[in-house]
This record gives sequence, C-alpha cells and structure tokens, in this order.
Amino acid sequence: MNATSTAPPKAPPFDWYRSLGGRGRRAFIGAFGGYGLDSYDYWVLPLGLTSIIAFFNISTGQAGLFSTVTLVTSAFGGAVAGVLADRIGRVRTLQLTVGTYTVFTVLCGFAPNFETLLAFRALQGIGFGGEWAAGAILVAEYASSKYRGRTVAFVQSAWAVGWGLALLVSTVVLSTAGPDIAWRILFWTGVIPALLVLWVRRYVKDADQATERREKAEKRGSFLAIFRGDLLRTTLFASLLATGVQGGYYTLATWLPLYLKNTRGLSVVNTGGYLTSVIIGSFIGYVCGGYLTDLLGRKKTIVLFSVLSAGLIVAYTQLPQSAGNLMLVLGFPLGFCMSAIFSGFGAYLAELYPTAQRGTGQGFTYNFGRAVGAAFPTVVGFLGVGGALAIGAIGYGVAALSLLGLPETRGSDLK
Repeated sequence: MNATSTAPPKAPPFDWYRSLGGRGRRAFIGAFGGYGLDSYDYWVLPLGLTSIIAFFNISTGQAGLFSTVTLVTSAFGGAVAGVLADRIGRVRTLQLTVGTYTVFTVLCGFAPNFETLLAFRALQGIGFGGEWAAGAILVAEYASSKYRGRTVAFVQSAWAVGWGLALLVSTVVLSTAGPDIAWRILFWTGVIPALLVLWVRRYVKDADQATERREKAEKRGSFLAIFRGDLLRTTLFASLLATGVQGGYYTLATWLPLYLKNTRGLSVVNTGGYLTSVIIGSFIGYVCGGYLTDLLGRKKTIVLFSVLSAGLIVAYTQLPQSAGNLMLVLGFPLGFCMSAIFSGFGAYLAELYPTAQRGTGQGFTYNFGRAVGAAFPTVVGFLGVGGALAIGAIGYGVAALSLLGLPETRGSDLK
C-alpha cells in the first residue's frame, strides 16, 4: 500500500500577490511606486553631497544638517499624514504626500544658497515622512493575516529600487555634467513622481472593510487616543523601536558615500561599485526579511537583524584600507541586514493599532524614530566621518531592548 502524504500543499511563491485581488494589487503598485520614488528623492542629496559641499563651500557639520533637518521635518509630516490617513483616507493622503515631496525636491535644484536649499529640503521632508505611513497601511489593510508581513515587506523593498535608480542616474549625471550644475540636475529629475500621483488618483481605492470600520468609529485620527489606555505603552515602546533602527540606518545612509570617497580614497566608479553591492543586498534583505517575519514572528526577526547589523557596521568601518575586496564583500550582508530589519515594520505597526487610530499610531511612532534618529548623522558629521560611524550600532541595541515592551502580532487579524 502506498503511503499518502498529509503535508499541506505549498503555496505558490507569489500567492501573497494573487490574494490581494485586483484592487489590492493596484494599491500595492501605488504604494510601491510611491515609496520607491520617495527613496529616489531622498537619495539624490547624499549622492550629490560632495558637489553640494564644494559648490556652497560648507563644512561636513553643515552638510549633516541637510539629513537631520529632512528627518526632523519628516516626523512632523509623518505624524500629520497619519492623522489625515485616518480622517480623509489612505489613498488621498498618499497623493498629498507624494505631491509634496515631488514639488520641493524639484525646487531644491533652484536653490541659490545653502540656507534656501536647507529650507527646501526641510519642506521636502514633510512629504517624505508622510508617504510611507499612508502606503504601508493601505497595503496592510488589503493583505491577509497569513501574508501580511511579506506583502508589506515588498512595499519596503521599493526603497532599494529607488536607491538603485538614484545611484544609476547620479553616476551618469555626475560623470557627464559640470560640477556646478550636476547636483541641480539630480534634484530636477525628482519631478517623476508627479506622474504617479495622477495614476493613483484614477486607479487606487481604500480597502472597503477598513474604510467601513474607520468611518463607524466615534473618534479617529486622534493624537490623544494613542497616548491613552493600552495604546500608551504600545506608542512609547514602538517609538523607541523606530528610533533605534532608524538612528543606525540613517547614519550610514548619509555618510557612507562620502566615507568611501574621502576616507577610503575610492573613485566615483569604485564608490558606485561598493554601493551597488549594498543596494542589491538591501533589496534581497527586504524581501527575505518579509518572509522571515511571517515565519519566525515580528519580534524575533527584528532582534536577529539588530544584532547582525550592529556587528557589520563595526566590521565595515574598522577594516584596514588595504582590505578593499573584503569591504566589497561585506557590502552585501550590510545592506541585507540593515534592510531586513525594516521588513516587518509596516505589518507590525499596523497590527498594533486599531483601524480608527492605525494611521495616527503608525505615522507618529515611525516618524518619531526618524526625528530622534536624525541626530545621529549630525553628531557623526561634527565628530568625524570615520570611526564615528560605529555610533550607529548603538541604535540597534536600543531597538532590541524596546521589544521587551511590545507583544508578538504574527498571524493576527486587524482590529
């Protein structure tokens, strides 16, 4: 007699995407595009930073202010966008945020002096901070509990796609255009997201069930609500988690290109090679992290990649200059781990808050982390761009400890 297998059939690799349905797939495309172009518009500044420093004759400490101001204002933008997502809907908020970061990225290219560029970059941060909250929640509310982690993680992977596109465009522009105009051209290419706004306006809608729950709620989009009752503990520890992870990430995001060029003495081409290794690792990290957060759970995945990321930062920045090939090899796991830790964020924060306060809670906690973590790049800029990068490793320790105050939510239905 032949034995029969009782093992459940394996789901197809992209069953998570099919399960979204037609409307959910359009929402996914809109959120993916919004976050990818958000990344592109963010990265054009770090990649053009050397030219900007030379053009305006500013110090590295002043240059660090660009990232710090962007991240601080993104906290405000993210918090406001979260409230708007609960009050006027996810899709309308997505359109507003993408439109905001598009306009001010383009205006950065016309800045006549350091102060004006700093102001435009600050205003760009408002849209930059708000887009992720609206897009992640939109997709999370379409996704099934079984696949929510990996579905939202694929939205997160758009960050690596936008980063890669920015690296490609910047390599071409900085190699062909004059130094006085090249950085301006990079900002002007940030007009591309305007096309996405038009597409989202026509084809993307909020999830029906979530919209019904949100509209039936007596109070929605209230800052006071996320600091009351059971949500107070959630908000405090989720904010601490976001602070630790983003403090470590944005330190390297801001200073790694300049570090490779000035401290390691690499040419523009070699710098691109190193960053390509990091970016490829980043994309794969987002995707793999999404699957792991569904398999291992949200908390275990974050702890795992916190430990690995901290160790890799120290190794990557302390290797001797002669270890160029080893640095290139380490670029891949560095990008992988630093991105995989973000994979579960969208699903985790969505599961921690009820529908009527989901946008407010997610928008506030994630972007509070951006604002406080924004101090890291400026500290590094004033202390020196070399060994001080290891300061970012401290953030990952904070992230791991914050999970002691948060529950595991894997497989839970949205409330």
